[in-house]
Amino acid sequence: MSEQTSDRGGWPRFIDKCMEWLPARFRGTAVVPVVRLSGTIGAVTPLRPGMTLAGLARTLERAFSVKNAKAVALLINSPGGSPVQSRQIYLRIRQLAAEKELPVLVFVEDVAASGGYMIACAGDEIFCDPSSILGSIGVVGGTFGLTGLIKKIGVERRLYTAGEHKAMLDPFLPEDPDDVARLKSIQREIHALFISLVKQSRGARLKGADGVLFSGEYWAGETSVSLGLADGIGDLRSTLRARYGEKVLTPVIAPASGMLSGLFGRRSAGAGALAALDGVAGLPEEVISALESRAIWARFGF
Repeated sequence: MSEQTSDRGGWPRFIDKCMEWLPARFRGTAVVPVVRLSGTIGAVTPLRPGMTLAGLARTLERAFSVKNAKAVALLINSPGGSPVQSRQIYLRIRQLAAEKELPVLVFVEDVAASGGYMIACAGDEIFCDPSSILGSIGVVGGTFGLTGLIKKIGVERRLYTAGEHKAMLDPFLPEDPDDVARLKSIQREIHALFISLVKQSRGARLKGADGVLFSGEYWAGETSVSLGLADGIGDLRSTLRARYGEKVLTPVIAPASGMLSGLFGRRSAGAGALAALDGVAGLPEEVISALESRAIWARFGF
């Protein structure tokens, strides 16, 4: 797909801005700005940033502010992550759609699962590829039990807390059934919020039973459409051309980067990378972050 980027400089960028202000009848071409939402959600370290509302807010605002836009398209490729950041991103998209009175069209690439599907629900319509993975409407959490290991190697655990449950689910202590029950109670509460959001967004289009749709299971594209989790099979280019004409413009609204972004309170990726390389202390965290991200993707076969 040949997508135009809006992050050009000099005269081309100036001309683009002038074109945005021209009335649609003089331009004669429909415009649908595109925002790509890719990666795990909320898993943020200096070298491995994930999707957060703070990181996406300006990009989303720019997309919804494009003059004479007919709609905003979101390209989603995410296996999920933080339920809080997922919902915050969802809410911001819906707020902007209401303020600008623009429809939101979502196009799923490889996967929109768990928090990725929550964000996809911000679309008025959801399209996917036959091989896309959608769903996983549930909540998951995990840890390790290391009590046997530390006993084997002769390590004594010393932990000091104030608060009866402050050390809940500590992997170096034996598992406490009461702690597990508390965790599952929190998960059920978050799951209920997720279910409510999906029902509110998809409404009567949902066709499966609650016990199926909200079991945490996920499906490929065609089945997702039959269950009402998506509205149709289609890619961005073909769908937008069929709806808005062969000459529809699809400028990609990308995050600001480079030297100028620092002037507006954003630090470039290069600066963040340099900060992370000040010492080796952060490297174990980066390795763990990479493994966690890989594990999230692997749940869906990617």
